[in-house]
Amino acid sequence: MSASASSAEVRPSFWQRRVVAPLCAQLTQGITPDRLALTIAIGTACSVLPFFGFTTLLNLAVGLWLRLNQPVLQGVNYLLSAVQFALILVYVRAGEWIWRAPHVPLSVTQLIADFRADPSRFLRRFGWTGVHAGTAWLLSVPVIVATIYWAARPAIYRLAAMRASA
Repeated sequence: MSASASSAEVRPSFWQRRVVAPLCAQLTQGITPDRLALTIAIGTACSVLPFFGFTTLLNLAVGLWLRLNQPVLQGVNYLLSAVQFALILVYVRAGEWIWRAPHVPLSVTQLIADFRADPSRFLRRFGWTGVHAGTAWLLSVPVIVATIYWAARPAIYRLAAMRASA
């Protein structure tokens, strides 16, 4: 093979290989575009739960309950792990505003140290902070699901049409 022929070959991007191709594969295996959009939307909402270590189980449970595609749910969960981390403080502050609670100073290093030192004391001290964050998350779930569903649906329909014509 010549150098010009190899340079003409375009290697699919990470996004193409790890996101678009698996979604296309799901569309060829019988999942409808609407169901795929719903799975992505619900997976997004479950994946931004403001508690570390629970999103995988939440996606699993909700997926089993609603009979959603588990590989898509867990893929969304994996892709959104950084977003989950970024939204924790947003959910805490929104929950404090909803509950009209005073701001609790939060430091990741201090939280980890407090938890390791005495988990029961940690829960007593920060339990209400978790309730505040959980409340804000619960109130955001319908908005997240609706927004992601209606935003993803046209793109997935286009993807399905491209896949059908290929």
